[in-house]
Amino acid sequence: MTDLPAAPVPSSEPAPEAASGVDPAQVDPAQVETLREHVEAQFAALQADLESLVRIPGVSAAAFDQAHVAASAEAVAGLLRDAGLPDVRILRSDRPDGTPGAPAVVARRVAPAGAPTVLLYAHHDVQPPGDAAAWETDPFEPVQVGERLFGRGAADDKAGIMAHVGALRALAALGAESGDGLEVGVTVFVEGEEEAGSPSFGRFLTEHRELLGADVIVVADSTNWKVGVPALTTSLRGLVDGVVEVEALGHAVHSGMFGGPLLDANTLLARLVATLHDDAGDVAVEGLVAAPEPAVDYDEAAFRADSSVLDGVELAGTGSIAGRLWARAALSVIGIDATSVAHASNTIAPRAAAKLSLRLPPGQDPQAAEDALRAHLEARAPFGARVTWRPGEQGKAFHASGDTAAMRAARAAFSAAWGTEPVDVGVGGSIPFIADLLEQFPDAAILVTGVEDPDSRAHGANESVHLGELRKVVLAEALLLRQVAAAV
Repeated sequence: MTDLPAAPVPSSEPAPEAASGVDPAQVDPAQVETLREHVEAQFAALQADLESLVRIPGVSAAAFDQAHVAASAEAVAGLLRDAGLPDVRILRSDRPDGTPGAPAVVARRVAPAGAPTVLLYAHHDVQPPGDAAAWETDPFEPVQVGERLFGRGAADDKAGIMAHVGALRALAALGAESGDGLEVGVTVFVEGEEEAGSPSFGRFLTEHRELLGADVIVVADSTNWKVGVPALTTSLRGLVDGVVEVEALGHAVHSGMFGGPLLDANTLLARLVATLHDDAGDVAVEGLVAAPEPAVDYDEAAFRADSSVLDGVELAGTGSIAGRLWARAALSVIGIDATSVAHASNTIAPRAAAKLSLRLPPGQDPQAAEDALRAHLEARAPFGARVTWRPGEQGKAFHASGDTAAMRAARAAFSAAWGTEPVDVGVGGSIPFIADLLEQFPDAAILVTGVEDPDSRAHGANESVHLGELRKVVLAEALLLRQVAAAV
């Protein structure tokens, strides 16, 4: 994922009432058990392949060795060839600045006559490991502890890749056994720079539109409700980020000789940032919209436990926790450029900057939100300091209809795989490229699924995937591909 999503609910809480329209009876129980047996028989090999992927440190951030990202693409291409897809390519498109994008893997099996095509998306790049001291294991050496496999990318999103590979393997085994396996066209698209903001994604879709066209798109990069209860993500927040810089002086001056009439840029920046939220902690930028309140909520005690908030720290904002996570704007300072404590001297800092991340609910136009944020900052320049806004990334929010043929097929498949009905959830995180998919393929049904759970810690230290859930995800996707053949 582009960022760590808010965990949808704690593992100790019961699931809310699932969305209507699920008919598990439409999935043949005998076929479910046969596919489950194939998944189980192949799972040790699938886990070994996942571990091999985790060992490749394919961090797409520019400061890291991009040879590892290329090696990751080659490994994914090999897995897809072995899964029986006859047309496998490693492709690149240029980014907006003209530099080459990261390698993406596209693998295809053309649809039989009259059958739909399903595009299966995942990404093979990963986040930087971060502070090594925070990891209990080597981030790029997979370690199994109980039912969880730890390592950077084990959940986000190399498990998503293996969900696709595993489903194809299970259907190939079913076809070899009964002659009745994969009955739809399949295109697997595994991107190589999602964790860097997908800068070449839009151009890639345009240049390879014919390769990627599909009736149903499955984005395997989200989360489930909890271990044991699957979820379909029906909304994602959008994103605007950028850097605000405050300048007060032409150069640093002595804090004793000039302090008093002058405030340092660090203090001025702090005063400006403090205007972004009201006293309750709600975002105070005028002109932002809110989406309708979610039908389910997130228990406060569980949210505190899942987010590791310290005892005594009050939660910010008003209204339901789910509403604050999924249906309203959220604004965070995610980085500050200022003189470090270690390098501090007795001078008044002339300038300081902060990177802001603004999450947007469905219904909010990103450019309108950025314009509102810029206007807010410029109108509140403290003590007349020079305030400059440098825009960064934008991404649209996503909201899916819960009652489509593809959704009903997914619910039936998930219900059969888990033995319990899936839950429709919103996620506070952002997957901006979904808007690009919708723009290029407006008639396609998009399903946002995932392998993660509230304990996966994607993007953080000690990231992990629950192997029992991965088994169910593989089975569910195999069943979904079977269901789509009949439903779409």
